[in-house]
Amino acid sequence: MTTTRSRPALRFWRAFGPGLITGAADDDPSGIATYSQVGAQFGYAIGWTMLFSYPLMAAIQEISARIGRVTGHGIAGNLRQHYSPTLLRVLVALLLAANIINIGADLGAMGDALALLVPGPPQLFVVAFAIACAWLEIFSRYGRYVSILKWTTLSLLAYVATALAIDLPWGTVVYDTLVPSITLDKDYILGIVAVLGTTISPYMFFWQSSQEAEDERVAPGEEPLIEAPTQAPAQLHRLRLDTYLGMGYSNLVGLFIIVTTAATLHAAGKTDIATSAQAALALKPLAGDFAFALFAAGIVGTGLLAVPVLAGSSAYAVGEALQWPVGLARRPLEAKAFYATIAAATLIGVGINFVAIDPIKALFWSAVLNGIVAVPLMAVLMLLAANPKVMGRFTLPPVLKAVGWLATVVMAATVATLFATWIW
Repeated sequence: MTTTRSRPALRFWRAFGPGLITGAADDDPSGIATYSQVGAQFGYAIGWTMLFSYPLMAAIQEISARIGRVTGHGIAGNLRQHYSPTLLRVLVALLLAANIINIGADLGAMGDALALLVPGPPQLFVVAFAIACAWLEIFSRYGRYVSILKWTTLSLLAYVATALAIDLPWGTVVYDTLVPSITLDKDYILGIVAVLGTTISPYMFFWQSSQEAEDERVAPGEEPLIEAPTQAPAQLHRLRLDTYLGMGYSNLVGLFIIVTTAATLHAAGKTDIATSAQAALALKPLAGDFAFALFAAGIVGTGLLAVPVLAGSSAYAVGEALQWPVGLARRPLEAKAFYATIAAATLIGVGINFVAIDPIKALFWSAVLNGIVAVPLMAVLMLLAANPKVMGRFTLPPVLKAVGWLATVVMAATVATLFATWIW
């Protein structure tokens, strides 16, 4: 029986959904690898990037969520209605390529992490994880599946526990987080680019927008806000709370990963970390078995969340672009092509782990593709969200519009810097 005292906490938990899941999925094994790399290489001096990226990330995710809740369609559906088919096809194709590479890299990292904890072949674990992720996403009842994803977000607390299990100079951590320390060293600039490219990812835009539209479709009495403006105050408040706390959770966990690797690997002079599993293994002699086990288990937990989000965002984008029946609330036979896309994306991701593809290079090219597609997509999102023909009376307020365009400019500068380093 639910007590009176527990009801506010339960209502608070129920307020979370697409924003929390999207934010937590951003700390996937690939993201963990990036945060571990920069923490090991630059120590606490890179921690400020998590604070800097937070408002930019949160703003663009709120804009994505607003588009879904206001229009009742995801990003690809709105692009199909209001922009050229060529632009839609190019953006969806780039998203699909980046997502599949990311799925492969995440599954590989999960297999390697579990092999550190349980004796067995990593590739067998890769196949098992892929089957579990795809099976649950395709065959679970929608409400139950959303609940599974929400509870899986708690796996990120492993990184908070890891940080608390070691001695941290909290004064230094707070100072370096609040006071940026910037140099023009090429590797340091690349580290900043890597963090920004990890925290702002196109698959997050598609997933959160489509999930807002899906939640509206399955909830009794709810309609797109453009058709039911009286629902707007409550829904926009919930959406903002969900998004800003979800992205805050994501960046806070990312910061804990950076400071953990800074306090252990960087302090010990071990700066050549390339993957999340390497970071976990390197922690063992420096931070002890408990911290090592938490870090490795966290890789598995976050992967179980991120792989379905990557595959699902791919299916939403392709399905909306091609006008298929889409949605995780549909039964498999009602949306065969949609679910086939989820299965195919996951299967190809598995295949990446059985061919001669360097996982580090796979992560690099995934980041490059994400950056390439993010800039034009963010610009299009800003135009969509400011267009009264699309959003009706719910076009962006001035502050959100300003921060959204700032995020777009920063991401464009990030990508330009990435390309510049190739010839630097």
